[in-house]
Amino acid sequence: MSTPGQTVGPFFGYALPYEGGPELVPRSHPDATRLHGTVLDGAGAPVPDALLEIWQTDGAGEVPRAAGSLRRDGYTFTGWGRAATDNAGRYSFTTVEPGAPFIALTVFARGLTNRLFTRIYLPDATDAFLDSLPADRRDTLVSTRDPDGLRFDVVLQGERETVFLAYPGQS
Repeated sequence: MSTPGQTVGPFFGYALPYEGGPELVPRSHPDATRLHGTVLDGAGAPVPDALLEIWQTDGAGEVPRAAGSLRRDGYTFTGWGRAATDNAGRYSFTTVEPGAPFIALTVFARGLTNRLFTRIYLPDATDAFLDSLPADRRDTLVSTRDPDGLRFDVVLQGERETVFLAYPGQS
């Protein structure tokens, strides 16, 4: 019998975030950029207790090989970060723009029986997967530039639902 992959709830706000989790690089890093947005439910309301994880390459497109994803020593880039949403559903990471076309994103939120996987594409990026999507769905995966860096909103369901990915063996 299948069971949910996890019990998702409001405990994310105090159990899983850790100091420095959203800062993949310090704000003083010469290539630092802000990746931010809002997580919205199907009615367009902010989700105040979601948790987002990102994985990405460094600015040269290399997959980081440093041990310890939680490492935050001011110079080691591990390519992994975790951020909780605030009461208005907003999240923010300090990172570098990847040398690859996208950042992998996982979303944990109340009401989900399992985590959701998606991608955050850089503006003007292209690859075979993105190109394979219908034009009216493609833009749900593409970030936009704003004065603060890169913006990417996650919509959990409804008309503007973000495209989510399924992997073999995932139910």
